[in-house]
Amino acid sequence: MSSRRRFLTTSLQAGLAAGGGLLLAERLWHTPGAFAEELEKTLSRTPRQTEGPFYPDKLPLDTDNDLLRLNDASTPALGEVTHLTGQVLTQAGEPVRGATVEIWQCDANGNYIHTRGASNENRDGGFQGFGRFLTDAQGRYYFRTIKPVPYPGRTPHIHVAVNKGDNRLLTTQCYIKGHEQNARDGVMRSTTEAERDLLMVPWEPVAGSAAGEWQAQFDLVLGAMTDEGPEQNPGGRRQPRGRRG
Repeated sequence: MSSRRRFLTTSLQAGLAAGGGLLLAERLWHTPGAFAEELEKTLSRTPRQTEGPFYPDKLPLDTDNDLLRLNDASTPALGEVTHLTGQVLTQAGEPVRGATVEIWQCDANGNYIHTRGASNENRDGGFQGFGRFLTDAQGRYYFRTIKPVPYPGRTPHIHVAVNKGDNRLLTTQCYIKGHEQNARDGVMRSTTEAERDLLMVPWEPVAGSAAGEWQAQFDLVLGAMTDEGPEQNPGGRRQPRGRRG
């Protein structure tokens, strides 16, 4: 049974248990197309993916949503400017207000802000590498960052997490739709085609930008609003459940 069908079945059962679901059940089972119509009202949940080994082991002093300038530095980060936006939603399409969205990614030279995260010695000191944003009443978030780049073993991606209070609700990754390295990426290859469609989004040029800026929209659809729980990685650090890679 698909997650969407389970969602509707659970809702139907809850309605019947409350004594107010008989009319809904009658409509679903006896009106042609009604069941499919109800299914279409739910959104597909964003697939969970591994946190990976490079979630910052020491957070930068600056953790705002502008990753291109570290504190008051006059020199911006290297890379192609990207405006990453989206909404945090429930499967019913309701916005999730007051959720903390976190992103982290490597710099333009393939280095994370992690003691083991440098693939070379050319770390960009102007790149924040990690940011947070509190969603508004419509569940919206916004980051100014760089277009992700590949590094040995991985296609370009941005790590994304959603927290509510002390609970981690989702850990996933965002990919550039159509990038040639996606098909060779080990983490991507461990997903289904349907999951890949939900994790890849187009990077589109910002109209009129003389600097060649990009924009991308990555909506995050949550399942049950509960802590997704920890897993133990080989280094002994606790991290959210998900595929490793």
